[in-house]
Amino acid sequence: MTASAHAAPTAPAKFPRSLLRKPSDDAAARVFCFPYSGVGASMFNRWPRMIGDVEICPVQLPARENRFREAHYGTYQDLAKNLADELLPYLDRPAVFFGHCAGSLPAFETALRLAELGGPVPREVVVSAQVAPQDCPKDRFLDMTDEALGAELSELVVARGGEAHPMLIELTLHVLHQDLDANRVYHRPEPVRLPFAVTALTWSEDPEIEPAELTGWQEWSEQVTFTELPGAHYAFLNAPAELTRLLHSLALPGAPLPAVAVSSPAEGHH
Repeated sequence: MTASAHAAPTAPAKFPRSLLRKPSDDAAARVFCFPYSGVGASMFNRWPRMIGDVEICPVQLPARENRFREAHYGTYQDLAKNLADELLPYLDRPAVFFGHCAGSLPAFETALRLAELGGPVPREVVVSAQVAPQDCPKDRFLDMTDEALGAELSELVVARGGEAHPMLIELTLHVLHQDLDANRVYHRPEPVRLPFAVTALTWSEDPEIEPAELTGWQEWSEQVTFTELPGAHYAFLNAPAELTRLLHSLALPGAPLPAVAVSSPAEGHH
């Protein structure tokens, strides 16, 4: 894997609103987790704060949860411009970007923006259940009615251990429509070789996407790995051991995973 030789700026005293909590100065590496369409960083509330010495850093997007009063980000490219600037100070140590489904696209675009700026880039971008940019848009949500989208959101809320209150679903639908507009116009027809590796994940019980549909990612990097993990589409919500071990190994290649690697979840808010 190749990373820029430029050093990251010193982390500011006040962390940006795009992060759910201030990254720890003691972490050996960081995994930045990007939420997908319609939801925010709390989708990672069942994830640990640390995997050994690797810190989990949930990314918060505008127009939802504690940022609900802010305007929507518009396009993934516009979002990436802001996120690249805000995350740059925290790329002073090895980093991995993780996104599931449509959350993979802002993760990828932010890494691409960082590469264009010539600054530090993540070691790896992990894209889970998401086709490559040249094969976009492809998302089953795009053709769903509000009724079907509401049912999907209700399932997601319950899967996260919450209660699908109608008012919550209505508010989430508003954000989801804007996110789907961003997804609907996203397409990059000409792949370029990027200075970071890509891991493309599929899930053994996920009917939404086949492993063959992810092969387009091999056009974007000299090092692309295709991996299947056990579980269904929403299995990642519970931070399964297979996924956390993979992220740890990508963030700190060769480093032993401690016997007790996963800490209890810890949430932080502005």
